[in-house]
This record gives sequence, C-alpha cells and structure tokens, in this order.
Amino acid sequence: MAKRRPAILVLEDGRTFPGEAYGSVGETFGEAVFNTGMTGYQETLTDPSYHRQVVVQTAPHIGNTGVNGEDDESSRIWVAGYVVRDPARIGSNWRATGGLEDRLATEGVVGISGVDTRALTRHLRERGAMRVGISSIDTDPQSLLARVRQAPQMVGADLSAEVTTAEPYVVEALGEHRFTVAALDLGIKRNVPRRLATRGVTTHVLPASSSIEQLLATGADAIFLSPGPGDPGTADAPVALAREALRREVPLFGICFGSQILGRALGFGTYKLGYGHRGINQPVLDRATGKVEVTSHNHGFAVQVPGAGGGAVVPDQVIDTDFGGVRVSHVCLNDNVVEGLRAVDVPAFTVQYHPEAAAGPHDADYLFDRFAELIEGTGALDRQRSEGRTHSKGRSNA
Repeated sequence: MAKRRPAILVLEDGRTFPGEAYGSVGETFGEAVFNTGMTGYQETLTDPSYHRQVVVQTAPHIGNTGVNGEDDESSRIWVAGYVVRDPARIGSNWRATGGLEDRLATEGVVGISGVDTRALTRHLRERGAMRVGISSIDTDPQSLLARVRQAPQMVGADLSAEVTTAEPYVVEALGEHRFTVAALDLGIKRNVPRRLATRGVTTHVLPASSSIEQLLATGADAIFLSPGPGDPGTADAPVALAREALRREVPLFGICFGSQILGRALGFGTYKLGYGHRGINQPVLDRATGKVEVTSHNHGFAVQVPGAGGGAVVPDQVIDTDFGGVRVSHVCLNDNVVEGLRAVDVPAFTVQYHPEAAAGPHDADYLFDRFAELIEGTGALDRQRSEGRTHSKGRSNA
C-alpha cells in the first residue's frame, strides 16, 4: 500500500496531533467536536447540523461498510473536516456503492487519519470544543495555528441560510393522507419527513427565510422547526416566526436547533455547552412517562431554563411564559441538560435530540406519534372536513 501524505491537526490552544492525509489533500478549519457513534458515519457526514465543524470519530475503525446512495441525510457532505484513527482499507457491505475515502475526496472534504482520537477526545472533554485546523499541505504547527486563531468561532455564527433548501418541496404521506405540516428548513435531515410520512403526514419543506404566511399558505395543520447548525442566539427571524405561531396557537414541534428556537420564542435563553452532546448513546428521561430512552444527539447549544441546566436539578414546576405555562419534559441523565419542553396552554413541544435518528437508536420515534396526536387534538381533521380541503400531490424529495 502506498505511503500516505503527512498531515497535522492543530487546536487553537496549540495542541498538535500528527497523522496522514485522508480524503482530500488540502487545508480546512472549523470547530473541533467529537461523535461517539459506532455506526452511521455516512449520516453524520451528510447532516447539515455539522456545517463548519470538524468531526472526530471516537470509534477507532471507520469506513468498513463503505458508502451507498441511500443513507445520505442531505444532498452533500457538510462537515468541514474529518478525523479518524484507523480507516478501513476496503469497505465491504452488500449495499455499498463506493468507498468512504473516495467519497470524501470527491466532495473535497479534508481529513486526517492515524490520529490518537482517544487523546484528542479527552482533550476536548477537558478543554471544551474549540477551533481547529487540518492541513496536508502545510505541516508547520505554528504556521497552521496562526490561521486557526483567525477562523470564525461557532458562538455568534448564523448558518441556517447556508444549509437551507433553495426552493420549497413536498414529501408526500405514505398511504392515507391525514395532516399537512410545513417544515421550516434550518438544516433538515431527510429522515424527518420520512418519519412523518409513515404517519400519514404530507410535509412541505420551505426555506429558512420563509414567513409564517408562506408556511400556512401550504394548508398546514402544524409547523415543524427543523434541526440545523450554528448559534441559536443569532436566529431572530425564526424566533419571531415561532412566537407568531404560538400566538395563533398553530401546533408546533421543534427538534434540536428547532428546540432552541422554540425555547427562545417562549422567552428562555440559550447557552453553549462545554463540548456538546454528539453520539447515539445518550440517556434521556421522559418525565411524562418516567421512561429512560437511549437517544441520538448532535447539539453544542442548549436551552437555559431558570433553575435548570449546567448540572443543576431540573425543577418540576410549571414555568410561566408569555404563552402560558411550560414544563421541562425531557432531561439528559448524564448532566441534567434540558432536552425537551412542553407547553401547557398552547399546542407546542420540543426535544433537543433526534427521534428521526438514522442509523438509530429508535427509542424516541414515538415523538412523531405524539406530534400527530397534538395536531389531531387541535381539531385539524374537523377543520379539513368543514373546509372541504383536499390534498394536492406535490414533488417528493424523500
């Protein structure tokens, strides 16, 4: 096997890791974060929420099942860079249509292999997520460090417009059509409308710049606020849209970034976690049922509820907001970070994690049923019948 080209990874605090070029030869910068998932690397790479982030895979062996044409969560790879320890030399799976490194190279994704990812992950856990650079063209650590420190930070980054759809599209319900949902695309993953489709929901996906009038003009019975990248503190327009939806009592469901947007709309703040939650093994308590779920996470920010978060004990009281009472519905059992909110007086709820997770886990898939029940409970079916509303076919991009 030919010797790989040398590469280096430099963190903004000066810590340097040597390795070899993996994927595209070049140079890249972003926020260094680690993902603890042992499966689903293709879904991770194509998740728009990873835009401008350099992902460190803690699982040592990556690429062993290659890549295929079915598991992408969007139309392209979004990660700014990729860090692995031991890449597979040959991808082997009956569904594979190519190799991971070839896919990275084709899309210009600069990566590095042969890195001590365990040491790198421990460093990020202790020091927090930070800016990073990877280069296989300039292996002078001090030279690369200077450029790392000039790179933009994730705090204050408004990124939704960079990942949203350019044009609206429709994903049709499977089987009998029950409801219509308008999804504000802040960085949506393909599996969200797929999971809704199995519940008889037709989803209209609209650009992040859309107004509430444009969302409701689809005939929507409810609004979905999607996951996405960046600092929720910058997303003032989606927050204003969510507040108007709450005022009109339109059913709302937000996931991840969408949860933070809805949290801000309810009057709560957001804050940056030390190193975030990224992986598919996070234990979350559903306070309504007492059930502990194994869940998939990808968030570096969280909602700050008074008296909650940051390791504090989450209160059980109803919190008063401009739109009535709100309860903390879900909490992460690792660190007590707020992972979900449920409004008491208006039809709205959120979760900070990913019930649509592919390649799993699927413990939280029931939340899409809860969304359908919320819509039904607001009388959507009765309104459809009284208005004589019929469902029109649209273009599917599932």
